[in-house]
Amino acid sequence: MKVRSMYTELFELMGMMFFMMLAGWLLQSRGLITEQGRKSLTNIILYAVLPCNIVNAFRMETGEGFWEGMAQTLAAAAVVQILCVALASFLYRRMPKKERQVYQYATVCSNAGFMGNPLAQGVFGDQGLLYASVFLIPLRIVMWTAGVSYFTDSADKSDAVKKVLIHPCMIAVYIGLAIMLFSLPVPGVIERTLAAFSSCCTGMTMLYIGTILAGVDLKSLCSRRQIYFAAVRLILIPCIVYLFCLVLRTEQLVRGVCVLLSAMPAGSTASLLAGKYGADEGTAAKCVVFTTLLSAAAIPVWSMILIH
Repeated sequence: MKVRSMYTELFELMGMMFFMMLAGWLLQSRGLITEQGRKSLTNIILYAVLPCNIVNAFRMETGEGFWEGMAQTLAAAAVVQILCVALASFLYRRMPKKERQVYQYATVCSNAGFMGNPLAQGVFGDQGLLYASVFLIPLRIVMWTAGVSYFTDSADKSDAVKKVLIHPCMIAVYIGLAIMLFSLPVPGVIERTLAAFSSCCTGMTMLYIGTILAGVDLKSLCSRRQIYFAAVRLILIPCIVYLFCLVLRTEQLVRGVCVLLSAMPAGSTASLLAGKYGADEGTAAKCVVFTTLLSAAAIPVWSMILIH
């Protein structure tokens, strides 16, 4: 009964996310959300909703084995990023430069920063959300360092480090860790504000992804290169991570969070950076949309494997 209940909850979660994405698609298709509005939505999510969601995740009781799980999650996340960088260095060598830049970035930088937190919380509960926030730390570092370097050889390293350190989601991690480590009291009004913003995370994130889907011709998505990339992003990487966690005998929750967040679609920032640095913006948009669509099937499958 418990397993059946988890499966039911998972499918309801994915169904809910699908309808939220559908709402974003409809609003964008009908012109009710403009391109400027979509950029504003991105800023709201990155600078308000996600940071509050992260801080709120750290406000929980720590039981026995908690810190060991945190350390395992952080170590596994670092290994995942090293793995992704290694795969990106040789999987796309025969492609034209502008396409290769996009596929390399999208391999290293998934959309876990947007989709990871709500999915981890939905599948694994509040502690899953906390581990997900820790898992995302190496991803955010790589996103602004190695990730940017795929598009330009002259990226300012000091500026990249600064962006990582002062990224709003990283600041939220600092605040959350301080609250958890020192058991800092949170005033009632702040607590309710954090909870209110945090509850918007899933809805606004899926709405935003739906607006991306509206801007791409779905008939042109299914090419050999897109299928190849999707197999790498949604199957190969999480399979390797799953086997790695089994060999190291990480606890089940840590393994579940690490594998689930490794199976996220291409990062939506791929389109933004491709446009900024003159790479293939069309390919970037297709990577995001195609893997996001396929993730609607891949994520439930991985979730069922992980919670069984």
